[in-house]
Amino acid sequence: MTGLLALSRAIDATNTFFGKAVSWLLLLAVLISAVNATTRKLFNLSSNAWLEAQWYLFSAAFLVAAAWTLLSSEHVKVDLVYGHLPRRVQLWIEILGTIFFLFPFCLITIYLSWPTVVDKFVSGEVSNNTGGLILWPVWAMIPLGFGLLALQGVSELIKRIAILRGDLPDAVAIADAEAHSL
Repeated sequence: MTGLLALSRAIDATNTFFGKAVSWLLLLAVLISAVNATTRKLFNLSSNAWLEAQWYLFSAAFLVAAAWTLLSSEHVKVDLVYGHLPRRVQLWIEILGTIFFLFPFCLITIYLSWPTVVDKFVSGEVSNNTGGLILWPVWAMIPLGFGLLALQGVSELIKRIAILRGDLPDAVAIADAEAHSL
């Protein structure tokens, strides 16, 4: 289990790096949007390439940061029932959900999107918009983002199993215990 926990820490570090790095893409997208809107209003100039660049940046940030969001436990959960279950049952739900829902969804998405990425790369296809950008970089964000999300799923799976085995402290249970003692 020590080796698997080391792998989990490496995956967590990788997704933290990517998550923090792409968060800057949102700032860049906002700046591009502001400059594009300003030049359009003041000088009646606009660029499809700049519009597409902001869409590409937002797409990249959303897709690549999904794994970081999972690592941070910020994905939406429906707690109507889950929150009232014993912690051990919650861990089993997370394990089974990862295996039967997250992994298949990520792998199918990668499998279905990869041929499109390759096709757009080989053909050098560009957007139909005048002055539009090449398409493969934004399409490549799909398998990259879902690949990172699947890797984070591996990390989360390792951590949940380690918690059940007693090899890793359960941060959620510790935080709950501290909250109830206040």
